Amino acid sequence: MSSAKQVHGNVLTADGWVKGDLHFDGRVLDIKGVAADPADNRDDYILPGFIDLHVHGGGGRDVMDAGEAVHVIARMHARHGTTSMLATTMTSPMSDLEQALQAIGHACWSRRSGTARVLGVHLEGPYINPGKLGAQPDYAQAANLAEVERLSAFAPLKLITVAPEIAGHLEFVKVLSNAGIRVQIGHTLGTYEDGVAALEHGAAGFTHLFNAMSSFHHRAPGMAGAAMAHAEYSELIPDLLHVHPGAIKAALRAIPRLYCVTDSTAASGMPDGDYMLGRQTVYKCLGGVRLADGTLAGSTLTMDQALRNLVELGLDIADASRRVSTYAADYLGVHDRGRLAVGASADVVVLDRELNLKSVYVEGEEIDLTHA
Repeated sequence: MSSAKQVHGNVLTADGWVKGDLHFDGRVLDIKGVAADPADNRDDYILPGFIDLHVHGGGGRDVMDAGEAVHVIARMHARHGTTSMLATTMTSPMSDLEQALQAIGHACWSRRSGTARVLGVHLEGPYINPGKLGAQPDYAQAANLAEVERLSAFAPLKLITVAPEIAGHLEFVKVLSNAGIRVQIGHTLGTYEDGVAALEHGAAGFTHLFNAMSSFHHRAPGMAGAAMAHAEYSELIPDLLHVHPGAIKAALRAIPRLYCVTDSTAASGMPDGDYMLGRQTVYKCLGGVRLADGTLAGSTLTMDQALRNLVELGLDIADASRRVSTYAADYLGVHDRGRLAVGASADVVVLDRELNLKSVYVEGEEIDLTHA
């Protein structure tokens, strides 16, 4: 126990709040204290580290840059409390994807000091609808299992976004799901019925709910309606720009395990200016990131701000924590992250009473926040 670390405050456990001490090295060793309501004291909040399943970039670098980019990105997000993440690709030629995944694979197999753990890849395209690209480059194509098998040799494919209405894609969804890959519905013009069929074939969630999908209408519920009526899980970008607060509140009531992602770009953590998103130039200005035509192109959101936004919308801190951590871990089937329990990975964030980060630990390593 001599090499173990300790933090004191209001510790969020699966059984509720405990006022006391969390002991850990690479894993949680012990939680000692008494059940307490954080409203009754002024101690720090100690929460599970944040888990972001949709990260395109940060710190001026984009996942598709390959090379050292993923390490820069994982370092920048760790400084905002993200302890685990999925590197998310853009719809691109296969040669670009292979190059990016080679670099991501190295990051997955060996975490660098000071960075978030890269759990694998979220392949956002190219198996999407060319009529609903959003900010994706125009390289959409029909599903190809041989390509997926080739890419999976470079890095672990954890999520794949698919438009289910494209011919042959329902069977593709079924095969991938049976192989243990989470399939999400997104960048789609599909109907409500297409969404229901995809869920019946094994699709497990929805990519950035409401964005880049057929919208809800009371006589044509669209893909958004399928998500609201049937989904157990869905990701959502809570930057208060991509989705109106009222729509977020509706989704929170409808989808039991709605979880948050940043959809962050190279512009995250950077000043206003021009940045790359895959092969496209995007422009950061007034807190948003857009293409030249004004289309939203990812975000500058960080997960600590996502937590604060959820609390601002009225969620209590425990519920908000689950939506930036636990539910994403559960969705991926990663049971030793996203929770503070004996034996779990020591992925920990400590926040003050205004929910500002005070310290972050990734697998027990304290992250330097001085450049956050």
